Amino acid sequence: MKPLHIALLAAAAATAAPAATAETRTVGGVSYLLSMPKDMSEDFLDFSNTYFFADSLVDFDTATGTGHIEWKRQQLQPRQAFNANTYLHQPLQSLDFPNTAYPQDPRLGFSVTPINERTLRLRVHTSDVLPPAADDEVMLVAEPQAQPGSWTASRRADGTVVYTSARGSLEIHPSPWRLVLKDADGRELTRTRAWSDNDSTQIKVAPFSFIKRGSDNSRSINPVFSLAPGEKIYGCGESPTGLNKAGQKLNLFVTDPQGPEGRDMYKPVPFWFSNLGYGMFMHTGAPVTMDMGHSYIGANKIFMADEDMDFFIFLGEPKDILSEYTALTGRPDMPPLWSFGTWISRISYFTEQEGRDVAAKLRELRIPADVIHFDTGWFDVDWQCDYEFSPERFSDPQGMISDLRDQGFHISLWQLPYFVPGNKYFRELVDGGMAVRNGRGTLPYEDAVLDFTNPATVDWYQDKIKRLIGMGVGAIKVDFGEAAPIEAVYHNGRNGWYEHNLYPLRYNKAVADATRAVSGENIIWARSAWAGSQRYPLHWGGDAATTNTGMQGTIRAGLSLGLSGFTFWSHDIGGFVTSTPESLYRRWLPMGFLSSHSRAHGAPPTEPWLYDNPAFTDYFRSCAELKYSLMPYILEESRTAAANGWPMFRALLVEYPDDPGVWDIEDQYMFGSRMLVAPLFSESLERNVYLPGTRPWRDWQTGRRYAPGWHRIKADGPLECIILVPEGARIPTTKPALHTGLLKLP
Repeated sequence: MKPLHIALLAAAAATAAPAATAETRTVGGVSYLLSMPKDMSEDFLDFSNTYFFADSLVDFDTATGTGHIEWKRQQLQPRQAFNANTYLHQPLQSLDFPNTAYPQDPRLGFSVTPINERTLRLRVHTSDVLPPAADDEVMLVAEPQAQPGSWTASRRADGTVVYTSARGSLEIHPSPWRLVLKDADGRELTRTRAWSDNDSTQIKVAPFSFIKRGSDNSRSINPVFSLAPGEKIYGCGESPTGLNKAGQKLNLFVTDPQGPEGRDMYKPVPFWFSNLGYGMFMHTGAPVTMDMGHSYIGANKIFMADEDMDFFIFLGEPKDILSEYTALTGRPDMPPLWSFGTWISRISYFTEQEGRDVAAKLRELRIPADVIHFDTGWFDVDWQCDYEFSPERFSDPQGMISDLRDQGFHISLWQLPYFVPGNKYFRELVDGGMAVRNGRGTLPYEDAVLDFTNPATVDWYQDKIKRLIGMGVGAIKVDFGEAAPIEAVYHNGRNGWYEHNLYPLRYNKAVADATRAVSGENIIWARSAWAGSQRYPLHWGGDAATTNTGMQGTIRAGLSLGLSGFTFWSHDIGGFVTSTPESLYRRWLPMGFLSSHSRAHGAPPTEPWLYDNPAFTDYFRSCAELKYSLMPYILEESRTAAANGWPMFRALLVEYPDDPGVWDIEDQYMFGSRMLVAPLFSESLERNVYLPGTRPWRDWQTGRRYAPGWHRIKADGPLECIILVPEGARIPTTKPALHTGLLKLP
């Protein structure tokens, strides 16, 4: 948010609006840089904008679920009190000319659509002209269909409309217009804020509203909901900030944050839920800023670049809400068995011989592994993607792929969707109209950015991917995807305000569909994502720091992504940026192998034998063997998780929602439903561990028993990690093998 004095003195020049030009755009008073996050709350502090507050219910037809809201026209005005400057909203008399053409207080439509007994769809419009349905809807797996009889609608004597199901109710109050959500016992969960809610506070919070910008008359909507004392919020994507988002402000805008240690995200997701028993999916690709009790502790302010609000509201516990959300946006088919094995790589193997040597060393040292990944260096020019193995450094790529496959190895290959001017495909993409055009609709940007809204681009791109998969390549690394230009024109006629966040989803889908078409397997390795990307496993956590903080950010990010509907997730074991200190690598390895997918990747050395310490190689092998021995459990749990939209890297609150102690735990996790993992974030081999539920717990390595509650536990086993299972839990195992193809599985 801008400092107040800047907002007051320069409000008329505020430039966060979509129509602002490249010459005038600013964020926080500084020039905007490509792919910086968009803080949409700044639009709602602009004195040149007109504000409209949701005021009263005009009408509502319970048979169709449609009605109208009257919106009161407002403006921002500066206010001085004993030399303290602030601002207030005040009623505004329209000066629009002719006044017969522009309503003072518009009456605009909204609708409520029951989906099932746990889910309602709520749409609120800021114009009589409704936006056209997208021809290429990618977030939803299908248009949701109402389940007859799941909700009943009635009207009270005071005009309040009440929707009721077995799981709760939604009340539509007439004056002031207000939505009140309750659970099945009648306990209030949240309500939309009205201006009258400010009567008891000196901090004046804008209610549910929308703006009309003075710059171009475009509109954006600002739903505002109440936050209760003690309420906690979860989700919003792969955020490394505190797992409970209450008190935070997050920009849901796909960025390359350079690692999981700040508040910006590779994988923001417009979905969240509350510990009170409700959640919401914001069905939009536009930028969203979530102010969840950050600027006012009692308000969840949702600042959207979208003109309309299309929300799905869910009722239930975390597992219920995750299942409802992923029923709408999709769940993954199971990835192939081999993908659950060890992935070995670095940035980068440059030659065929390096790949063959790494494979031979893994087998010589009897380290279980299934994937050799070639990163940026398999092209003729490092980083310059042309989908061709360098003929100078890969004499027989087809032979290499086939030979390694015979040894139980699959190949993964890096690529990206940006083509520099020196790339041999640059002119073809530009001349063929397959690249995103700048905001003037004329030239491409510096790089030719693949336009995945163009079917011709998708066909061109998938032909390249299919050829590689046809050679026997197992997976494609779907890197980058965060920098789709926002002031750009896309083939489908929309600009980056609606396509920037959708770009990763379209990118993920293009690679996953091409891979499945050739190999029949549902597997990619992607960094960026949006709502719906969970259908296309799998995603990894980006470029983590090789520090204890990097490890901490990684676990928080993974847990947060799991609470946002992603079943499968991985990360670079040990971090990415520099050579990982051996002591950190040792503590990170168990967490890496007790994830659904496991990859050692980053600045060299990542291969354990290069640490010149045989004991470390033995330790690496032991961690890998643990995962391979647990493969029956991992596959069983993965199938259940994928079928229901639950995470494998799971916050304790998902499995134990009735235990109040788990809602603040963010440095432990459940691996599936029956294994609790407490990583070590310092060189001390002991830490405080919270054991939830009512059953005793057993240390997987030592066999010691613990009662539920807090304990100081030392990692006494061979692995530098604390692993526990509930007393009596069934954990199926098998004998480890050199690759998954040799495992004896049920």
